[in-house]
Amino acid sequence: MTGATVALGRRRRRASRRRAPSVLLALGLLTATLSLIPLVFLGLEVRHIDASEINRLLLRSHVGHLLGNTLGLVVAASILSAVIGIAAAWCVERTDIPGRRTWMVVLVLPLAVPEFVSSFGWVSFFPSMQGFWGALFVTVLAYFPFVFLPAAAVLRGIDPALEESARSLGLSAWSTFLRVTMPLLRLPVLGGMLIIALHLLAEYGAFAQLRFPTFATEIYAQYEIGFDGASAALLSLVLVALSVMFLVGELFARGRARYARIGSGAQRTRTRVALGRRTPLAVGSLGLLGALSLGVPLAALVYWSASGNSSTLPDASVIDATITTLQFALAAAILTVALALPVALLAIRRRGVTSTLIERSTYIARALPGVVIGLALVSFSIRSAPGLYQTVPLLIAGYAILFLPLALIAIRGPIAQLAPRMEDVARSLGLGPLRAFARTTLPMLRSGLGAAAGLVFLSTVTELTGTLLLRPTGMETLATQFWTYTANLSYGAAAPYAAIMVAISAVPAYLLIRRLDLSAT
Repeated sequence: MTGATVALGRRRRRASRRRAPSVLLALGLLTATLSLIPLVFLGLEVRHIDASEINRLLLRSHVGHLLGNTLGLVVAASILSAVIGIAAAWCVERTDIPGRRTWMVVLVLPLAVPEFVSSFGWVSFFPSMQGFWGALFVTVLAYFPFVFLPAAAVLRGIDPALEESARSLGLSAWSTFLRVTMPLLRLPVLGGMLIIALHLLAEYGAFAQLRFPTFATEIYAQYEIGFDGASAALLSLVLVALSVMFLVGELFARGRARYARIGSGAQRTRTRVALGRRTPLAVGSLGLLGALSLGVPLAALVYWSASGNSSTLPDASVIDATITTLQFALAAAILTVALALPVALLAIRRRGVTSTLIERSTYIARALPGVVIGLALVSFSIRSAPGLYQTVPLLIAGYAILFLPLALIAIRGPIAQLAPRMEDVARSLGLGPLRAFARTTLPMLRSGLGAAAGLVFLSTVTELTGTLLLRPTGMETLATQFWTYTANLSYGAAAPYAAIMVAISAVPAYLLIRRLDLSAT
């Protein structure tokens, strides 16, 4: 083989990496189209409203109040969750605090407690837990694990030589953290903050219980109580605009840095920071965080299950709701991961305008309340596919639209850390693109795909508002049964459903912890 032939082969492989394969691009476009169905629905809802009416509806003082509440809570909760998540991750992974394994479990398990169950626990014990400060307090305790978990994973996987080299050049511990460690934490932390922001934009159940008005609670009220579809659609478009703002901000903050490396670095014991006299303070801080985020909601469930009036709770309804919930969650996890994988590959491996637009479009629906997603799919099925109305496939599609961002966040990090040259080597040996990917990259993504499936499974088990609209007649999930009883203040009857949700959600949360431990070995 001549030198010219080798050079030509290299140029072709580089060009093929830049140009997205047609099959991959088609799958990404299909996923983006599914994700944009809610936007089409909103456009149809507002197409007949004239400009003067739009101005009247959007320029009301009440809308300004909702905007201030929503933005203020999203910004404050995202920042506080990031600070707490990074600090807790550093304390667990980089210090000699006793019981690191126990603390990892305690600080990840709040993911297993749905936010509306957490707010139920606090409100049932402390009825005055309302308004902005109550909402900020409860949401930070519920959402900080979205930053803690990926931050802990990155801190555990960083090659110690990077920080040791910085210290040997005279940098202080704080300067080393800011200049070496934080850039490596940027991608997972920004991804976690983005998920928190989009969750909060769409959250309804927790804020309804905390009596804190946001765009999501107002949209639900307009659709379910006032039947004002035009006003609700306009407010939903404001949420879309806010989500685009956060998506663009995260994109610029992420930058274009590459994170792939060939090996995992030296496998040796890391020197941990000795806490000394600060050990009681560190243990007490993590203990307080665990007690507030996990202990109070679980104590409320135990209390109301034991002392509440549960005479309206037939055993059969619990069993049926549990089986239905598990079936829905498993189907949603499989479909969502299958849709997210080609989008993540486009975003990381085939960067460009088209791939960026495809990836960003899948995040927009996450900012919409589940009621909007549900109504969009109901409208779509009635107009275009009557056979899908009130069917399980339509409900699973709704879950996929809602939870695609979770799967993407979990998958894109592992893809970014895998160098594409492994596939180039496989292709140079005669394998086609699909076989090369299946033989080299896919086996190394199994843990990331498992984490994505676990997050989607966990989120599906606890999804409420979209399920209320899309579930087939006669089929109830744990979340819908829980909400039915809490709406009537039947805390004792609602508590068993919440307890089962927490128990089911604890399984993928534990698997995420197990995955982190295995990645370290």
